[in-house]
Amino acid sequence: MNLDKVVSGFFIILAMTLNFGFFYGDMDSLVSHSKYELMAAIIVNLIATTLKLGDKTQMGSVLLATSLVADIQLIVAATVWAVAAYAYTINQEVTSVIISLSGGALLANFVSVALYIGDTLKSKR
Repeated sequence: MNLDKVVSGFFIILAMTLNFGFFYGDMDSLVSHSKYELMAAIIVNLIATTLKLGDKTQMGSVLLATSLVADIQLIVAATVWAVAAYAYTINQEVTSVIISLSGGALLANFVSVALYIGDTLKSKR
């Protein structure tokens, strides 16, 4: 068993599940979306991105790209939420932007997990 693959796979899948946990819920209200879960998703995504930095293969480059997309979208979602909470008011439009950005990050995480599983199935023992 390759411990590096186990740790990397753990953080890739945890990033996706935390992102899904934040995304799932009512699109019109932030009540069903936890700011702490968004922060956890950002932190775990950043850890997953860091773990992907050392891979010099073509698949590693694509995995890093998907992870960077998820990082950027989650960070922008948190920034929009913070700016709206402290500088403006959180209305339905801002709420939908925050949740839509996390949905884009979720899609990037789905692609990352699918590529990771495909790469794992393709590799020889």
